[in-house]
Amino acid sequence: MQIHDSKHRLDVSRSNLAGSVFDDVNLSGATFNNVNMSGWKAHDVNMSGFSVENANLSGMRVTKANLSGATIADCSLDGMTIDGIAVTELIRVYNAQKVQS
Repeated sequence: MQIHDSKHRLDVSRSNLAGSVFDDVNLSGATFNNVNMSGWKAHDVNMSGFSVENANLSGMRVTKANLSGATIADCSLDGMTIDGIAVTELIRVYNAQKVQS
């Protein structure tokens, strides 16, 4: 199916859209629930205000992104790195310095 130069609200359930391509599409305000997005790729995307909860993001890669104001809380950080530095090690060092001061 091709949808081009259209404005529609879609209500999609129990469907397989694997391999679909979205280019120059406005999905603002869209809601995704119980969705398999493994292997999903995004390029040149505005995700300001984006929220993820109870998600498996293992293997996720973020490059050249504006993360100002981003919050990560109550998450497993094992194996996570920032510019090649283990986040768990950064937190350990930060906490050790905080205790010393």
